[in-house]
Amino acid sequence: MLDHEEKFLFKEEIGHLANAVVEPGTLDNVEDLLTDVITSPRFDSEVFTLERSLQVMLGARAGTTLVGLLTVAPEVFDEVAEVRIPPDVHERLVAWRARFGLAIDNALNFLNNPDGIQGHNFATQIAHVEERRVLQGRLTLVRYNNEPQFFVADAVVFLSLVADVMDRLGPYLESDAVDADTLARLRDGVQLIERKTAAHS
Repeated sequence: MLDHEEKFLFKEEIGHLANAVVEPGTLDNVEDLLTDVITSPRFDSEVFTLERSLQVMLGARAGTTLVGLLTVAPEVFDEVAEVRIPPDVHERLVAWRARFGLAIDNALNFLNNPDGIQGHNFATQIAHVEERRVLQGRLTLVRYNNEPQFFVADAVVFLSLVADVMDRLGPYLESDAVDADTLARLRDGVQLIERKTAAHS
C-alpha cells in the first residue's frame, strides 16, 4: 500500500500520463508497442529498451510512469481510483496492467538480477536504417542456463543507460567502491565521446 506522500506523488504522475495519452490514437499506439514487445521472439531485449521507447513516444516522465504502472501491484489502482482521468484511459491502464504487467515485471526482475547473469560481451555494429548509417551496440548476456540473450540498440540508448547507471550508483558509493583504473576508464570514455561528438556539432 502507498503512504500519504507516495499516493499524492503517484496521483500527480498518473494525471500527467493521462494528459500524454489523451491525443486520439495514442492509446492504440502504446498498446501496439506493448503487444509487439510481448510477442517478440526477442522479448527480453525488447523489454530492456521498453521504457526508452515509451519515453520517446510519450515523453520521459510519462514513459517512466507507464512502466511503473505496468509493474506495480494491482491494488495501487484502487489506491488512486479518485484521480480524475478519462474513463477510457483508466480502463486501458488497468487492462494493460492485467495483460502485460506480470510478463514485463518478471523480465525486468530477471534482467536486474545479477545472479542470473554469468557473463557478458559487448560489440558494436553499423546498421543501415532508412538509407542512413546508424551505430549500434550489441550486448550479449550469458544466463545461468548458458543461453545467450542479445540486446541490440542504437548507441545513444546504451550511452543513456550508462549515464543512468552512473546517476543511480553515484549517491551510494563509498570511498573504496571504485578502483583508480575504472575511474580512469570512465573519465577517458567521457573525454573520447566529447571529442567525437564535438567534431560533428
